[in-house]
Amino acid sequence: MPAKNGSSGGTRLVIVESPAKAKTIEKYLGAGYTVESSIGHIRDLPERADDIPEAFKKESWARLGVNVEHEFEPLYVVNPDKKAQVSKLRQLLKGADELYLATDEDREGEAIAWHLREVLKPTVPVHRMVFHEITPQAIRDAVANPRDLNLRLVDAQETRRILDRLYGYEVSPVLWKKVKPRLSAGRVQSVATRLVVERERERMAFTSAHYWDLQALFDSGKPEERPRDFTATLTSVGGKRVAQGRDFASTGQLKTADVLHLSEAAAGELAGRLQGTSFSVKSVERKPYTRKPYAPFRTTTLQQEASRKLGFSAKYTMQVAQRLYEQGFITYMRTDSITLSETAIAAARSQAIKLYGAAYVPDKPRVYTSKVKSAQEAHEAIRPSGEEFRTPGETGLSGDMFRLYELIWQRTVSSQMKDAVGESISVKVGGRSASGEDVEFSASGRTITFYGFLKAYVEGADDPSTDRDDSEKRLPNLAEGDALTVSRLDVAAHSTKPPARYTEASLVKEMEDREIGRPSTYASIIGTILDRGYVFKKGTALVPSFLAFAVVNLLEQHFGNLVDYDFTAEMEKVLDDIANDRAERVPELQRFYYGAGDGDEGLKEMVTDLGDIDAKEISSFPIKGTDIVLRVGRYGPYLDRDGARVNVPEDTTPDELTAEKAEELFSRPTGDRELGRDPVSGHMIVAKDGRYGPYVTEILPEPAEDETPKKRTKKADAPKPRTSSLFKTMSLDTITLDDALKLLAIPRVVGELDGEEVVAHNGKFGPYIKKGTDSRSLSSEEDLLTVTIEQAKELFAQPKQRGRRAAAAAPLRELGDDPASKKPVVVKEGRFGPYVTDGETNASLRKGDTVEDITIERAAELLAERRDRAPAPKKTTRKAPAKKTTAKKPAAKS
Repeated sequence: MPAKNGSSGGTRLVIVESPAKAKTIEKYLGAGYTVESSIGHIRDLPERADDIPEAFKKESWARLGVNVEHEFEPLYVVNPDKKAQVSKLRQLLKGADELYLATDEDREGEAIAWHLREVLKPTVPVHRMVFHEITPQAIRDAVANPRDLNLRLVDAQETRRILDRLYGYEVSPVLWKKVKPRLSAGRVQSVATRLVVERERERMAFTSAHYWDLQALFDSGKPEERPRDFTATLTSVGGKRVAQGRDFASTGQLKTADVLHLSEAAAGELAGRLQGTSFSVKSVERKPYTRKPYAPFRTTTLQQEASRKLGFSAKYTMQVAQRLYEQGFITYMRTDSITLSETAIAAARSQAIKLYGAAYVPDKPRVYTSKVKSAQEAHEAIRPSGEEFRTPGETGLSGDMFRLYELIWQRTVSSQMKDAVGESISVKVGGRSASGEDVEFSASGRTITFYGFLKAYVEGADDPSTDRDDSEKRLPNLAEGDALTVSRLDVAAHSTKPPARYTEASLVKEMEDREIGRPSTYASIIGTILDRGYVFKKGTALVPSFLAFAVVNLLEQHFGNLVDYDFTAEMEKVLDDIANDRAERVPELQRFYYGAGDGDEGLKEMVTDLGDIDAKEISSFPIKGTDIVLRVGRYGPYLDRDGARVNVPEDTTPDELTAEKAEELFSRPTGDRELGRDPVSGHMIVAKDGRYGPYVTEILPEPAEDETPKKRTKKADAPKPRTSSLFKTMSLDTITLDDALKLLAIPRVVGELDGEEVVAHNGKFGPYIKKGTDSRSLSSEEDLLTVTIEQAKELFAQPKQRGRRAAAAAPLRELGDDPASKKPVVVKEGRFGPYVTDGETNASLRKGDTVEDITIERAAELLAERRDRAPAPKKTTRKAPAKKTTAKKPAAKS
């Protein structure tokens, strides 16, 4: 048995993953324990060729970091940036009598613990210390009840790592050769990208249907009722149901002929025939309404709800949750479980009684069981830590940590409260038109008589038009046969809508429903496809880039199995089987990489013959109804029509690139406009629209044949045309030859001052003048063409100012207060484009964000991510002045 805290003799070294976690645990363990961090993984497969040990560099499999020729043995190397930390841990271990490996209790944490043991090679007893929350009692219990390393979990994690390495390192080079350099493929990220692309394809193929019905405002004639009137929708005419959105296919056609599709004219004529009609209540149906509490959070539901309610990305949610866990406020945040311990149930019930009264808490505790088929590891749900929950106000937290803790606390407490109950009501109203048609209108309502758990928490929805669970729609107290009067009868137009794009929340839900990947990795997967440019955000929607279409096209045609949803889900089950001792690592890797025979092709064979992959065809997408083809080139997407090309604007979403849009892009000026010849050089001056914006340049003549040097001229030595970007106030359509010649004269020599040349430049940070090593900013680009030596002299006479000299421009938009900083957020125009700021933190708008459409929720997300990426403030220590000391004498030997 390991020594107890405070027992005499010996020192115990406890290793965790993060410094923050180490700091918290060290407070609870006290004397006799040294707690140190590994700072994440200490070793991994080699990332670069330089990381491969010399002894293995000539091996055929070395670039993979996995010996695919001998039982898929991984080649592990200590990460270069972790060598110093490993040395520190070894030194600490020398003075320890016991070693506790206290990494997270999941597959990755188990693997980190195993790697620590393998690298440090301890000669003292080793204990695996596990806990679900960082509280004094939980840490004491973990020390007193350690276990051995679970090598099945280590095997499962190692298999996942090798699968991902083989997939990435074998498939990514195919993308480099056939689509674009420096792309990446991944076992789960490519499937996630495919999901987003397929949704966009559905939107592109969608044809909207238009249909009409009638909306009636009926008066019950009962002045004592609140409300007295209600709205109902036309549902049938002459016994035939009126078509609604669900009756139309994605092609815009009706799915069945058994419904009445009303046109605008037909609906208007029917409304005319119903003028003066007497209506009465045909039926009233009342049903009890019950809504049970939501289960406590697991990883995916926390990510979804934080996205809906707080505007957090999945990645940022996990970063904030990690801090809450490491500082002892919540339990472990990577979990599939929705189960609460008996202690947690008691704490939640106690707090619910205290805050809402005993009437809101059921007699028996609620027990939740996971519906996720592949739920792994024995964690609890995500909940406030401790035997008694702290209310958000008692935590001392602020900003986003406070907001996320409050969400978790509310969800946990509400999960142990009573059902919400009430009544659902359905009313049907009948009448007869002037031409004898029987018509029927319907209305539904809901009243809540006891709010139960809804007093504490109401879940958000992905569709903002969806009614919240605590919303009510009251109808008058009606009975069958009651006469009604029509106060208003309106023709209502409707259109079917294409399927909504995924948001981070709905993509997480989709991947979990399909059992693709592990829930604990969803945040990093979404972050990866955003960072790689496969997906960008438009508001909260995830939009695939044209590059993603090309990549998915290649993978579907030539690596179909690898991006098959069922195959990817099956691989997760294989990993679960390995973790649970139902499968072995090597046979599964053998099947994945080399295949199982009988036509079961393995990865190795898939990537061997690439000759039949037509790179141009893979990246070409005909625009329906035109002779125009969209092509994805190395420098971005463009349209091609018989060799004529036009760039596609960066912010164009795939479903917007219709035949009409493509024709419009071709009808725009191409930007390659001849302005005339330079009277000095005789070179033709042209205006172009380039990758980085509009510019002017000169066309240099080809050298005559007899002037061509015998030796090939180096590219760097060849003459280069003068080039200059247009000012922001200029346009390709209106720029003149005179304007262009002035631009090409920049940098412009203004004159001489103090014996040095003064030159006007247009730099990365805006226009400025320079004299030697001294410089001063100019207030506008136009000043580059007009500034005089006298004005320059005045500028250099003034002290140099930091930042731009121009007065701060008014904000482009005011969005409201940031939920974290409580400060007003505005959109401003910056040197590198528009950005949002709360006065302390600035965050650039991303691809898909526009000044006109950005919301406060999206701005808050951008600011939160920017704060999280900001480097920690450096600690500065004041050095004491050096003292003169005499040389130390060698210590006497005892």
